[in-house]
Amino acid sequence: MTTLQVGDNAPDFSVQDQDGKTHQLKDYKGKKLVVFFYPKASTPGCTAEACNLRDNWETFQKEGYDILGVSADTPKRQQNFKNKHELPFPLLADEEKEVINAFGVWGPKKFMGKEYEGIHRTTFVIDENGKISNVISKVKTKAHAEQIL
Repeated sequence: MTTLQVGDNAPDFSVQDQDGKTHQLKDYKGKKLVVFFYPKASTPGCTAEACNLRDNWETFQKEGYDILGVSADTPKRQQNFKNKHELPFPLLADEEKEVINAFGVWGPKKFMGKEYEGIHRTTFVIDENGKISNVISKVKTKAHAEQIL
């Protein structure tokens, strides 16, 4: 699915979050960044994943990480998701799939025997120089922070 690998430069992006604030890769230069892609805001797996990251937010902060969540949801849906679960990190509303396609996480999926196009739940850890230091494609939604840290 994704062709990006450890050691590759992370693709540049410019996408708005739930509040209409634009985020670009260069905004995070000099910081470690976790970019987690999830299929749909407020669904059980995505909620478990986001809340697991939220519950470990202080540890991420201490370790010098910023976190961005990304899905193809509308800003309104992202805002509801963020507010409902008190998520401390921005959620990018990538309706045009700019970041999703740049990171190569959009593609064929199967669910209950049906095939369709969608976001593959994948997390990229990006170092201070914009290089990918880890790619997690087998995300454990309830223990995702441990996988990253």
